[in-house]
Amino acid sequence: MENGAVLLGGSLPVPSVQELAKKKQLKAVPSRYVRTDQDPIISDSKIALQIPVVDLERLVSGDLDMSQKFDSACREWGFFQLTNHGVRTDLLDKMMEATQEFFKMPLEEKKKFPQEAGDLEGYGQAFVVSEDQKLEWADLFYVCTLPLRYRKAHLFNKLPLNYRLALEAYSAELKTIAMKLVNSMAKCLKVDPQEMIALFEDSYQTVRTNYYPPCPEPDKVIGLAPHSDAVGLTILLQLSETPGLQVRKDGSWITAKPDPYAFIVNIGDILEIITNGNYRSIEHRAICNSEEERISIVTFLSPLMDCEFGPAPSLLANGVRAQFLRTTTANYYRGVYARELGGKSYLDTVRL
Repeated sequence: MENGAVLLGGSLPVPSVQELAKKKQLKAVPSRYVRTDQDPIISDSKIALQIPVVDLERLVSGDLDMSQKFDSACREWGFFQLTNHGVRTDLLDKMMEATQEFFKMPLEEKKKFPQEAGDLEGYGQAFVVSEDQKLEWADLFYVCTLPLRYRKAHLFNKLPLNYRLALEAYSAELKTIAMKLVNSMAKCLKVDPQEMIALFEDSYQTVRTNYYPPCPEPDKVIGLAPHSDAVGLTILLQLSETPGLQVRKDGSWITAKPDPYAFIVNIGDILEIITNGNYRSIEHRAICNSEEERISIVTFLSPLMDCEFGPAPSLLANGVRAQFLRTTTANYYRGVYARELGGKSYLDTVRL
């Protein structure tokens, strides 16, 4: 595209789930949303297991105990809750309020931010690749935030002013956090920091807001099917204490219960490749409930589209075998978006 952005694939248009859920007479979900192919939605059976908590300030300061905890979380969980991250609560409040206001707009207003043919950015859904596939109980708004040359004026510049200003400030703060985390990973793995910085310093950042409306039969639907993220790093902010994110751990689904103003961070496929499998991307999913809407703001960070990546050279010293092929961000993304969500199945296509 003229501004340097790359088309990665599209999603077929389907009806708004938010509008469907508003119907007072809706007592049962339409058959296309019934997901008998999913693991049962049950209450958390491993109450004692909690996602690890990482204090970013302590991590960056070189606290040995926190560094070890961070390294363990990346190896054993692929997920952690990030506290003391330095983003002002007033900015988080503005971002959350603007996001809620966006989804409160009439459908005709939200349709002014459409997903164009062959593109994933805009208002709609993702991973809808056939007319007969099962659907997820969610709507989304997806937009590129960095680098500036990738932003699409017909989306970003037309956002309500308070939303655009909050999103600009928020994306800059999360880029700073992401670079601190990537640098900490390099230190833990004893990788030449420049090998990581070169991939992520001028990186591709997108923000995807997921809207999960209340559902009359939440045990029959899925908000987001089990998957690992294709990206390098994912940082999630949840707008309420309503649980919904579940992480697969040792064969069971563990419900994430984030503290207010904390982030949930997870390793994506690209970082699993770069770390040669030392840090793992983990399957996760989103479930729904019958009482409350749930909104999450998810920020993704990856190398630029034309950037080639593979296992970091520092990790392949002394005869260590590469676990993955080299590829580019654009090629990897295109392969992911051409399919329905399906666990970590696409990562296996580049696994040696």
